[in-house]
Amino acid sequence: MYYINACSSISHQSSFRNKLWMNELQPLSGLSTLISPDYKEFVDAASLRRMSTILRMGLACAKDCVQQAGIENPDAIIVGTGLGCLTDTEKFLKNTIIISGLIPPTSFIQSTHNTIAGQISLSLKNHYYNMTHTQNSLSFEHALMDAMLCLNEEKSSVLVGAADENICFMEELAKEFNFSEIENKLTSGASFFMLSNTKNNTTKAELIDSCAIGLNALTNEEVVADFLKNNHLLLSDIDLVLFSTYGTQKLEEVNKLVHPIPVLSIEKYSGYHFTTAAFGMHLATEILNQKENLFVQNKAPIQRILVYNNLGNKNIGLTLLQAIET
Repeated sequence: MYYINACSSISHQSSFRNKLWMNELQPLSGLSTLISPDYKEFVDAASLRRMSTILRMGLACAKDCVQQAGIENPDAIIVGTGLGCLTDTEKFLKNTIIISGLIPPTSFIQSTHNTIAGQISLSLKNHYYNMTHTQNSLSFEHALMDAMLCLNEEKSSVLVGAADENICFMEELAKEFNFSEIENKLTSGASFFMLSNTKNNTTKAELIDSCAIGLNALTNEEVVADFLKNNHLLLSDIDLVLFSTYGTQKLEEVNKLVHPIPVLSIEKYSGYHFTTAAFGMHLATEILNQKENLFVQNKAPIQRILVYNNLGNKNIGLTLLQAIET
């Protein structure tokens, strides 16, 4: 059993440290911006000045999860990121062009993908297992599977999350690769969770399983059916499907894939970045944790949710959660 004992997100929704954020959920518009907390509560002023958005988000969400879970330190820190620290990478590359002689090392040091997990470890003074997974749109699912393995090895608590940031250059890439669906909708975001093999009074939902399939050669129907079969379930056992497709799959296609199960777009509320599946898991956790069903009409309270993450029918991630038995 894997229990979600805390979760925290910084996004374009008022999701950070707001117990009522699900009631305030709004579809993104062209005016939507990242809703950032006061980071001074989590990072000292001197360090804050040197941190990019992705580092600030990751550190704040991680510390918030630790506080919510009421533990001193997790037994492992695992982070997934699709593109890593883009702001510092861009700054470092520009420095190599415009600066002659020795280049300041800070932007290079903070440009690597594992900087997020490293900064969390340094801030928490945590010397346990520390890992970063960067597998394109499947980065979060790989981090989640790693966390499950750690819990299977009798670690009692694992901090797992994901973060990605948007920079202006990403809009140029979207145009170049003809991603018309996501132009001007690229966002930043971070979501973290405290997973444990024991349930307590802070437990919100249960994580049943997660998988990631890269360079997929099967049909989407086969992928979903096999995943559910491995967990002794049928599609009819699922109450809601949350999906993200980066504009590569239409709503009608997802509806057809899981008919008659209701579907809800994650990207409608998060925008587009490579680890939107993590925000989807937070969204699923809160839906399962609330008593009133606000997302599926004429149906009993939601018991199981499938998070379906598909990029071009090649990279497919699936995460299954269920409500805690009362």
